[in-house]
Amino acid sequence: MTIRKMGVLGGGAWGTALAATSARAGLDTLIWAFEPEVVDAINNTHENKMFLSGVPLDPALKATGDFAALADRDAVLMVCPAQHLRPLSEKLQPHLRPGVPVIICAKGIEVKTGMFLSDVLAETMPGRPVAVLSGPTFAAELARGLPSALTLATKDEAIGKALVAAMGLPIFRPYLSDDVIGAQIGGAVKNVMAIATGIVAGLKMGENARAALLTRGLAEMARFGTHFGAETETLMGLSGLGDLVLTCVSQSSRNMSLGYEIGEGRTMADIMAERRTVAEGAHTVEILHVIAKREGIDMPITEAVYKILKEGAPVAEVTKALLARPFTRE
Repeated sequence: MTIRKMGVLGGGAWGTALAATSARAGLDTLIWAFEPEVVDAINNTHENKMFLSGVPLDPALKATGDFAALADRDAVLMVCPAQHLRPLSEKLQPHLRPGVPVIICAKGIEVKTGMFLSDVLAETMPGRPVAVLSGPTFAAELARGLPSALTLATKDEAIGKALVAAMGLPIFRPYLSDDVIGAQIGGAVKNVMAIATGIVAGLKMGENARAALLTRGLAEMARFGTHFGAETETLMGLSGLGDLVLTCVSQSSRNMSLGYEIGEGRTMADIMAERRTVAEGAHTVEILHVIAKREGIDMPITEAVYKILKEGAPVAEVTKALLARPFTRE
């Protein structure tokens, strides 16, 4: 299989960064965006001023608002928000040739159903090869050509190798895996942990507390992942530990910065009213909490974030309860 024409579904910062990387690798790249102003800006000013301002884009990169324009693509990167994956994949499916692979680049779990995104695509795009691309990456750095490494998980080794051959660069290093579920779990759980870490930082609880929370967050990720059959190597790799560390140490992370503002005393409503971009962890925590309770998976940090974000519990009260948990073995 040879990939020469890449489609990118999603014109946000991450979709634009992946499209820029695809173009940098020499692929004929077309990005689909919902916003007409994004399409216009990419095509005419070679910049996504709405979501990735100040980053010049290759003039060869083109944008469209028409699903049918993606009909000749050899592969498609699905870079829409996780909660929009189902309706957008349903609209895209009729336009793609049989056998064209789709690569999940969103991070989350479908809130309405509790399904992993690969299972969503199994329903909306049945029989189509699926891969997951996930890892520690900030969109602006990737778009500017700074080095990044990610996990590329797929059960189809031939497609995995074709994607690596097509997109791999010295500054964009995909590492192959066959653990599709594990790659998704790391990307979903780390967003919730990033909100928790941000709350700790906003409360000025210190670096010791941040390190402790990040480590115990990794334990929650491992418990959740093991329950659903994820491989330990995946959870300790780029799409697990790597993404967790990046997202929990920098306010460039939408999820970490959301938590930070909550820790400083702001409300969710006020914070989200000022934001154009989605903090996926604010959606994921709801379904992660439901699944953990249903399956009997111990996830106290997830529960704490859920109480603060979804039940309006006082931050100080929830934090005090978390610190008062019984001592136990690591």
